[in-house]
Amino acid sequence: MTRRQIREQIFQILFRVEFHQKESFEEQMGLALEEEKASQEEISYITRKSEDITEKLEQIDQMINEKTKGWKTSRMGKVDVALLRLAVYEIVFEEDIPLGVAINEAVELAKKYGTDDSPAFINGVLSKFA
Repeated sequence: MTRRQIREQIFQILFRVEFHQKESFEEQMGLALEEEKASQEEISYITRKSEDITEKLEQIDQMINEKTKGWKTSRMGKVDVALLRLAVYEIVFEEDIPLGVAINEAVELAKKYGTDDSPAFINGVLSKFA
């Protein structure tokens, strides 16, 4: 899998978190990953990163809410929230991912999964972290 495909898998897992109880997280992750042909190393990375992000959701949401005016994560579209959470995690907690890469990847995923307004919205919010 490419890094983009791995990131996309993590996004899909984070999106699923919005619709299911925390208790079913393992099951949802398993369902998301069984569709992909990933190596054990990739599955381990996806699992570890997804779990770390979900453990920090409250902190990440607080950071997003501080940067947005008139928008809170509770009012945003679920796709946009999942993409912002992933990108903010990469910006704040992962030193090996350049800021521009995290923003660009989130915008590209927004083009694929979000509304027509999602790429500009995602870019605008994430630029405030720059």
